[in-house]
Amino acid sequence: MPDKDVTLTNDVGLHARPAAVFSKMATGFSSEVTVSKGDRSANAKSIMSVLKLDVKKGDSISIATDGEDADEALAELVKFIESQ
Repeated sequence: MPDKDVTLTNDVGLHARPAAVFSKMATGFSSEVTVSKGDRSANAKSIMSVLKLDVKKGDSISIATDGEDADEALAELVKFIESQ
Protein backbone atom coordinates (compact mmCIF):
# COMPACT_ATOMS: atom_id res chain seq x y z
CA MET A 1 0.00 0.00 0.00
CA PRO A 2 1.85 3.10 -1.21
CA ASP A 3 1.57 6.34 0.71
CA LYS A 4 3.09 9.81 0.67
CA ASP A 5 3.16 12.80 3.00
CA VAL A 6 2.33 16.16 1.45
CA THR A 7 2.25 19.66 2.97
CA LEU A 8 -0.47 22.02 1.80
CA THR A 9 0.78 25.36 0.54
CA ASN A 10 -2.60 26.65 -0.65
CA ASP A 11 -3.54 29.80 1.32
CA VAL A 12 -7.03 28.48 2.07
CA GLY A 13 -6.16 24.83 2.67
CA LEU A 14 -8.35 21.98 1.52
CA HIS A 15 -11.65 23.89 1.66
CA ALA A 16 -14.87 23.06 -0.22
CA ARG A 17 -13.81 23.48 -3.85
CA PRO A 18 -10.42 21.74 -3.75
CA ALA A 19 -11.83 19.06 -1.42
CA ALA A 20 -14.59 18.39 -3.95
CA VAL A 21 -12.09 18.10 -6.80
CA PHE A 22 -9.82 15.88 -4.69
CA SER A 23 -12.70 13.57 -3.74
CA LYS A 24 -13.96 13.41 -7.32
CA MET A 25 -10.47 12.50 -8.51
CA ALA A 26 -10.25 9.77 -5.85
CA THR A 27 -13.56 8.25 -6.97
CA GLY A 28 -12.10 7.87 -10.46
CA PHE A 29 -9.79 5.12 -9.18
CA SER A 30 -10.79 1.62 -8.17
CA SER A 31 -8.26 1.66 -5.31
CA GLU A 32 -9.19 2.58 -1.78
CA VAL A 33 -7.83 6.04 -0.97
CA THR A 34 -7.30 7.30 2.56
CA VAL A 35 -6.15 10.75 3.59
CA SER A 36 -4.86 11.33 7.12
CA LYS A 37 -4.01 14.36 9.22
CA GLY A 38 -2.46 13.62 12.58
CA ASP A 39 -4.35 10.79 14.23
CA ARG A 40 -7.49 11.25 12.11
CA SER A 41 -8.12 9.64 8.74
CA ALA A 42 -10.84 9.86 6.11
CA ASN A 43 -12.09 8.07 3.05
CA ALA A 44 -10.82 10.39 0.31
CA LYS A 45 -13.81 9.50 -1.87
CA SER A 46 -16.14 11.24 0.62
CA ILE A 47 -16.02 15.03 0.44
CA MET A 48 -17.61 15.33 3.89
CA SER A 49 -14.96 13.08 5.43
CA VAL A 50 -12.21 15.11 3.77
CA LEU A 51 -13.70 18.41 4.94
CA LYS A 52 -13.95 17.12 8.53
CA LEU A 53 -10.15 16.79 8.60
CA ASP A 54 -10.02 20.63 8.52
CA VAL A 55 -6.79 20.77 6.50
CA LYS A 56 -5.26 24.25 6.50
CA LYS A 57 -2.21 25.86 4.91
CA GLY A 58 0.97 24.35 6.30
CA ASP A 59 -0.72 21.15 7.46
CA SER A 60 0.90 17.87 6.50
CA ILE A 61 -1.38 15.11 5.26
CA SER A 62 -0.70 11.54 4.30
CA ILE A 63 -2.34 9.99 1.25
CA ALA A 64 -2.47 6.19 1.12
CA THR A 65 -3.83 4.02 -1.67
CA ASP A 66 -4.56 0.31 -1.88
CA GLY A 67 -5.68 -1.55 -4.99
CA GLU A 68 -4.82 -2.35 -8.57
CA ASP A 69 -4.30 1.28 -9.63
CA ALA A 70 -2.80 2.41 -6.30
CA ASP A 71 0.42 3.86 -7.73
CA GLU A 72 -1.40 5.87 -10.39
CA ALA A 73 -3.99 7.11 -7.89
CA LEU A 74 -1.31 8.20 -5.43
CA ALA A 75 0.70 10.01 -8.10
CA GLU A 76 -2.31 11.93 -9.44
CA LEU A 77 -3.66 12.91 -6.02
CA VAL A 78 -0.25 14.05 -4.76
CA LYS A 79 0.24 16.04 -7.97
CA PHE A 80 -3.13 17.74 -7.39
CA ILE A 81 -2.34 18.68 -3.77
CA GLU A 82 1.12 19.97 -4.71
CA SER A 83 -0.38 22.13 -7.48
CA GLN A 84 -2.78 23.90 -5.12
